[in-house]
Amino acid sequence: MTPFCRRHASRLLAGCAALALLSARAGQAEAAPALMPIPQSASFDGGAAPLGQGVQVVWDGMRPTPLLRRAVTRFETRLSALAGPMTGGAPLMLHIRFGADPAYLTLQEKENYTLKVAPNGVELSANGPAGVLHGLATLLQLVQRTPQGATFADAVIDDAPRFPWRGIMIDVSRHFMSVDSVERQLDAMEMTKLNVLHWHLSDGTGFRVESRLYPKLQDVGGHNQYYTQAQIRTVVSYAADRGIRIVPEFDIPGHSLSLLQAYPGLAAQQPVPMTKNWKSSCATTSVAGETRTTCSQHLNLNTAALDPTQPDVLHFMDALYGEMSALFPDRYFHSGGDEVSPSQWTDNPKIAAYMKAHGYADAPALQAAFTAKVEHMLARRGKIMMGWDEVSEAPIPKDVVVEAWRGSKWIGSATKAGHPVVVSSGYYLDLLRPSRQHYAVDPFDVKADGLPPEAPTPGQAPDPAREAFTLDPNAPPLDDAQKALVLGGDAPLWSEIVSDEMLDARLWPRSAAIAERFWSPQSVSDSADMERRLPIVQAELETTGIEASRNEARMIARLTPANITPLTVLTSVTSPVRNYAMNRLAYHGGDEMLNAPGAIAAPDSFVAMTFNGLAERYAAGDRTVEADLRARLETLAGNDAAYATVANTPMLQAARPVSQQLSALAITGLEAMERGRHDAAWHAKAARQIDVQKQAFAACESHVASYKSKLPPSGLLIDILPGLEALVNAAH
Repeated sequence: MTPFCRRHASRLLAGCAALALLSARAGQAEAAPALMPIPQSASFDGGAAPLGQGVQVVWDGMRPTPLLRRAVTRFETRLSALAGPMTGGAPLMLHIRFGADPAYLTLQEKENYTLKVAPNGVELSANGPAGVLHGLATLLQLVQRTPQGATFADAVIDDAPRFPWRGIMIDVSRHFMSVDSVERQLDAMEMTKLNVLHWHLSDGTGFRVESRLYPKLQDVGGHNQYYTQAQIRTVVSYAADRGIRIVPEFDIPGHSLSLLQAYPGLAAQQPVPMTKNWKSSCATTSVAGETRTTCSQHLNLNTAALDPTQPDVLHFMDALYGEMSALFPDRYFHSGGDEVSPSQWTDNPKIAAYMKAHGYADAPALQAAFTAKVEHMLARRGKIMMGWDEVSEAPIPKDVVVEAWRGSKWIGSATKAGHPVVVSSGYYLDLLRPSRQHYAVDPFDVKADGLPPEAPTPGQAPDPAREAFTLDPNAPPLDDAQKALVLGGDAPLWSEIVSDEMLDARLWPRSAAIAERFWSPQSVSDSADMERRLPIVQAELETTGIEASRNEARMIARLTPANITPLTVLTSVTSPVRNYAMNRLAYHGGDEMLNAPGAIAAPDSFVAMTFNGLAERYAAGDRTVEADLRARLETLAGNDAAYATVANTPMLQAARPVSQQLSALAITGLEAMERGRHDAAWHAKAARQIDVQKQAFAACESHVASYKSKLPPSGLLIDILPGLEALVNAAH
């Protein structure tokens, strides 16, 4: 039974019974434990250490700090959830030895640990508290349930991270996320050894932190959805307990509409517009025989920006940054700096005159001067500035951290200039790409594809400065000095179409796969093996607190309360359209898309992965999977008839064509398994069905395609397509 079904079996019995035919049990024992991230060095002898009545912790050497005592309490709670009832035999001895680390919660902290698990006990050694936390997280992934009781897999592990900066970014401006939701993500981050939460706290849509100096920021700019200063301190403390640094972002001078709605006198354009309109266009050009397509967004009203020529703006930001920096003890402070629309400044006669008088040739030159002043105000408070890669165009100190998002070429240029770099290009979770695509990107890969333009918030407009960035195939590889400046990576989740209810499922399990890219050796790159382990890790995260399945079940029950089975089955084998295609649909559908089937379907369909694997085995001649494969196809083939009875809203009706196509494909799959039925007409019909689905994937295979192509109105892609194609091809 899947984690979804285990969690909701009493309430969703009918749906889970159907889904059970489609899924493999995520928690099945494997030949080797499903660790994620994979350690630097690990060996297993196949033995096991019985847990008996649990573990008894023995501290060797130094007395434990309160932080480590709380870590052990969390470990014991999670162990009970993962291992189940532990009633037989004596507890297993867990010896922990650690050293003091004054650099804890800094880039220089000691994160290495060793772990030895044997039938007579467990030894965990670390040079600092971070290593203890990581070792306990790995130990939880060694839990195995057996008929004789829970065990730890015997192991010898020597581990340390590849990069010191391993982060995710949560945007709480576009959709506000509750404290409970943020803290849940911090727990999952601890389990997967991620150690930085980049908290995007302000943008055009909302300012989300209480300011006592400027209360209109939360009352007007925050729309009364914000964190109090007490809540901020609580979350920061909660994160620190779990070895996680919080780097706040307050984005200026662009992305400032919420701030300027509260204090309009600071705006570059008057009056400050309260609405936005958006349209996009794509143009194809030929350069040196190479055809390139570039998409851009045209803003009818605004991407409001501060007026950098006003002394009042600098005084305001100096005071505000001073107040905000006091809430976050980390040395690093993200000031944004991205996507300033040049017209915000050049269309203001006073700003244009100021630029001419001071020798600023264009808007980027003016922004560079402003960025330098922002860096100075942060440095006076002991903070190191971090900004999106636009800030690297300013003459700022080399310790300013550049977050490379627009394309991998910025990794090369920023490190060449001597800046530390955090890589987010390739890891944007709001692109809704499956884990496999993110996993293929290495932080050192300067030839990786650039990022697409930001898609619009439903009913609102993105900044026009965000354009399609092209790949630079001639980018030279990083030299050793440049590699030393790559601190690690950051996986952003912008929340245009992510509600609080969707947060867990949009972050996990893909963040776990990306965590492995940031932690494990560069040679760890087998996507198939990652996908084998991913469902097991997701099941562990859900058992210990993540609510992806619970929230998905709630959304399904809300949409189809009379019968949850058809929508459960449909969303189990589909995924949302990618590369901001869903944002385009949301622009027309508004917040209703947050309650649509496309909001429920996950970028990684474990059910489809299992089906595709079975189909490929069958196509290769393995008939032991035939009964299982037929049962899955029969469930899918009959699902549309049931779906038709519950599709009683526009959003559900929009998914009906995909439901019909899914059932038709399943029938074709069953036919492909029958001998003697495959004449030319049958093959032509099957080819047409497959081609329709390939076109749906092609319509969102890139950001350019997603802006230009016709998309399925439901925003759903059928993920069993590879398996169906394998069956059809085998029928030849």
